[in-house]
Amino acid sequence: MHIADLAPGGAEVAAVLTDRDSAPVLSAAADRGIPTDVVERGDDESRADHEARVLDRLDDYEFDLVCMDGYMRVLSADCLDALPTVLNVHPSLLPAFRGDDAHEQALDAGVRTTGCTVHVATEELDAGPIVTQEAVPVYEGDDVDDLKRRVLHEAEFKAYPRAVKWFAEGRVTVDDDGVTVEGDEAGQFPTRRVVSNDRSRTLRYGENPHQDASLYADAASDEASVVGAPQLNEGAKALSYNNYNDADAALDLIREFDEPAAAVIKHTNPAGCATADSLVRAYDDALATDAMSAFGGIVALNRPCDAATAESIVESFKEVVVAPGYTDGALDVLTETENLRVLDVGAFGERRGALAEKPLTGGRLVQERDDWAPTRDDLEFVTEREPTEAEIETMLFAWRTLKHVKSNAILFASGTETVGIGMGQVSRVDAVRLAAMKADEHAEGKSAEGAVMASDAFFPFPDGVEEAAESGIDAVIQPGGSVNDEDVIAAADEHDMAMAFTGRRCFRHD
Repeated sequence: MHIADLAPGGAEVAAVLTDRDSAPVLSAAADRGIPTDVVERGDDESRADHEARVLDRLDDYEFDLVCMDGYMRVLSADCLDALPTVLNVHPSLLPAFRGDDAHEQALDAGVRTTGCTVHVATEELDAGPIVTQEAVPVYEGDDVDDLKRRVLHEAEFKAYPRAVKWFAEGRVTVDDDGVTVEGDEAGQFPTRRVVSNDRSRTLRYGENPHQDASLYADAASDEASVVGAPQLNEGAKALSYNNYNDADAALDLIREFDEPAAAVIKHTNPAGCATADSLVRAYDDALATDAMSAFGGIVALNRPCDAATAESIVESFKEVVVAPGYTDGALDVLTETENLRVLDVGAFGERRGALAEKPLTGGRLVQERDDWAPTRDDLEFVTEREPTEAEIETMLFAWRTLKHVKSNAILFASGTETVGIGMGQVSRVDAVRLAAMKADEHAEGKSAEGAVMASDAFFPFPDGVEEAAESGIDAVIQPGGSVNDEDVIAAADEHDMAMAFTGRRCFRHD
């Protein structure tokens, strides 16, 4: 009935046949308008006679595939020859644990992984060519009922519809060499994904105190990560769900830069970011963007933290510091602050092109990580005034930071430091206004006057540029590509603003 409800690959159930008139599937099928038949086997009836009656009853229907489920009979060669391909689902990873007590066998054997197998039925019990399998873990304390329930819902409900879909799409070849599935490929986005993570720790709570939460680790990952980073200040409270989420966002941002860089993150958004000739100056410049919003935030550094930077960090309340190492002097300073969590993520190394994922109800979105950032050669200068070399440098810095701001996103920058950030707005004009407000009211020793504005997507109308001009913005970097690009460019020309197109946007919706 799960297959009937899913209709994988457009497959429709032509009929349901059972050899028991008390089978629950009969009423379930009837509720769905699916024809049903019952062919019980008489006490003295031979297998051949019973199969002949089954085939005779099935002759009333048109179908291309037979799916057995709990039909506890081994079909004869004559019966199999008279039917199209017959599939069976068995509750173990064949060839292990054949027979009708697979769960008991798995538990007795002490295996840590079991699952199900969809295979082509043959005369031999649970031994036909394998079409697909799905694994599930076996946990300490499991009994037969636990395992049966998990294998059904976590394995059979995935594997059987998958197999039917492949057949419905005409992608399966069954011959003497076994089963071949066209398009069942590996690669960056494989047709099937098997993800196995180990629980690293149980967290105090999730995003809110009424939500339970745990942290899971990918033991195969060797990238710099907050998941496995040691917490260097013994006695401080453990990181929370939100701490991990923010610290990961902070690490992701700070890896954008080769020069000494610092960022302060709040609710996964940058409150400020800067690069400079020294780490402490980069941190001070980043903090000065919005010191008020940075209260209780996450600090990320792309160099080992030194004592001078540590002294500056502890002048105001922060939750976590993330860095690829610490000097002894820095640790002396940082560990004096109660409950400031100090994470050493180790050397950054090269990025591996990992995928970004977002769980959905009933599925998961998977995409390449946005590792692209423009170089000077990628910029198209579209206004009468071309940007100066200093403005171009700021544009490139601003874009790398902007990638990590929630959409709709606008970022004001001067030199290689942020001035004002407008994030998470449903209107691009409101994002400009927010960035301007942050620059005017929250930035310390900074101003939007003469700054560069970066936008994560094109301006659909000139109003965003007009709003920026009122704040004193002199140059703009944006993707371009709007049907109103000419009007937007004209607005920039009217205010003697330089504008560059990147040809790519950098939306961030998570």
